[in-house]
Amino acid sequence: MSARWDAFVQACAQATFFHRSGWLRVIESAFGHRCFFLYAERDGAIEGVLPLAEIKSRLFGHSVASLPFAVYGGVAALNDEAAAALEAEAEKIARGQGAEHLEYRYLGETRHADWPRQDLYVTFRKEILPDEEANMLAIPRKQRAMVRKGIKNELKAEIDANADRFFDLYADNVLRHGTPAMPKKYFQALLDEFGADAEVLTVIAPDGKPLSSVLSFYFRDEVLPYYAGDDEAARDLAANDFKYWELMRRACARGLKVFDYGRSKQGTGPYAFKKNWGFEPQPLSYEYRLFKRDAIPQNNPNNPKYQLMIKTWRKLPIGVANWLGPFIVKNLG
Repeated sequence: MSARWDAFVQACAQATFFHRSGWLRVIESAFGHRCFFLYAERDGAIEGVLPLAEIKSRLFGHSVASLPFAVYGGVAALNDEAAAALEAEAEKIARGQGAEHLEYRYLGETRHADWPRQDLYVTFRKEILPDEEANMLAIPRKQRAMVRKGIKNELKAEIDANADRFFDLYADNVLRHGTPAMPKKYFQALLDEFGADAEVLTVIAPDGKPLSSVLSFYFRDEVLPYYAGDDEAARDLAANDFKYWELMRRACARGLKVFDYGRSKQGTGPYAFKKNWGFEPQPLSYEYRLFKRDAIPQNNPNNPKYQLMIKTWRKLPIGVANWLGPFIVKNLG
């Protein structure tokens, strides 16, 4: 069934990397959440898919979403009939499980104008030009100077065979920001599950010290840098700018067409960083069907009630944070 599912996702214009069947196995194995991967079929042919996962948490609530740990999701279907059937079944499941709400994470489109929507997040997507130098010149001048600084500093990029160096940089980075880290086994599961379509690129200094790393996904003609981390020394050496340029340069050489810089919260540092690269924000339609709550949950660092937790988390030893973090972050989704 997985092969049929993935063949449909590959061909369906509405589908994204996060509709791939592998997410069911990754989410269930890494976090233990129950998944419901629905498909609509007619005469033996799939006409729509809807990946769902359930999160039950005393701290963050009980939800069914498409899809936790993903920036995009929702129904991907060839026609309205298939989409309606999938959504009806999803609501039946969510109500049957006693969920407080059902969430769909759509890229751009609005399917339910009368549902509450979360407008905190935007995404950044831009065409990759066929010529390497044209991509360099398309970066605004100040940011382009940072890329050239990284090149001048003789930084190098390497493709890693596992998640080891990436995780060390990522875990240190999120601790500095006061947020829990995903477990290392999750990142390794992504690499194992998606094979050549998931890749770690790590930037090193001339002396071999890892400075910055990114775990990216590849889907059709797109590259999606998704998780990232860096050392404190990365900023002065322009390692982050060099990292994303190197990823774009390699994608250009592969003939890819779209650089998906991913989701950011409006008004944050990552939002400004992507704008400085010449990317324009595009709205995300995160739609909620509320069952047992009156408002959209705000389980994100912008929520004032989490500020004390964030400040406390920053003071934890890295070993303690890496041990405790997965128990918290698995319920955020």
